[in-house]
Amino acid sequence: MRFRRVAVLVVITAALGLGALELFCQKTLKVRRRVGGPVISASQANPWRTVAILARDHIRLEASFIAPEQSNGDCVLLLHGIGAERSSMRRLATLFLSNGYGVLAPDSRASGNSGGDLITYGLLEKFDALDWAHWLRSEGCPSVYALGESLGASVLIQAAGLIQADSTEPPFRSIIVECPFSDLKSVGEARLQLFGHLPEWAGFISIMGVRSAMLYARARFGVDLSRVSPIEDIAHIQVPILLIHGLADRRTSPSNSEALRKAAPHAVLWLVPGAPHVGAFSTAPEEFSRRVLAWFAQT
Repeated sequence: MRFRRVAVLVVITAALGLGALELFCQKTLKVRRRVGGPVISASQANPWRTVAILARDHIRLEASFIAPEQSNGDCVLLLHGIGAERSSMRRLATLFLSNGYGVLAPDSRASGNSGGDLITYGLLEKFDALDWAHWLRSEGCPSVYALGESLGASVLIQAAGLIQADSTEPPFRSIIVECPFSDLKSVGEARLQLFGHLPEWAGFISIMGVRSAMLYARARFGVDLSRVSPIEDIAHIQVPILLIHGLADRRTSPSNSEALRKAAPHAVLWLVPGAPHVGAFSTAPEEFSRRVLAWFAQT
């Protein structure tokens, strides 16, 4: 009788554990999809147009491309964060358009109007970013710059690092990344610790929870999230990198950008006092505009 009770308890515990892992993966790999409006109104610039490409796994990816009224000949690729879509980049698009850049703002896979069911934190998105850069070159952009926010920033680091590691011509003239994470395991553990309100002594719970979830994601969805580590990729990047991070960021600690800066001595880090997650533009609009435009102009 006692053995039967123990066996039932083990089965129930295992079922609850698997259920928790499934829920965790559903929340992290299948974020609620949002569909927004145009990146910028036609009254502010030349009419935007919808463009699409097929990703390397045959997923349809969609973006908005806007040409400036007076072009400087160059283009900027804008990559949004998780849970967002291309219209979230409207303010940045306006900044670059008004300074002569063509702007391409894609919906990331599993976001907006792009296809796909899973967010892979850069495993597949980095190839999507490279394909969009190649599309811009095919449209006649001699120099392609890129700016990414949050997950888009981490994807951009992985994309630029992949090209350098393969010893092929880099698709970006220079890049700007705001509030990237340095390593997916580490940021996952930190967020579980923070949002789970776990005491410091219980850090092992967040470590085991994240690692178990990654193992489950690999077995259940075929996604090996343990391979996502921008801090390893950034060492391969030779193009200029500007790191931006708000000191009031409670989602992704500024220590992530500080670690990335140490891993890439040629990178430049701007820490923004009082800025929340991807809030540098809103917190310091004049300095943000000056630094960002100057970065692309001088590189």
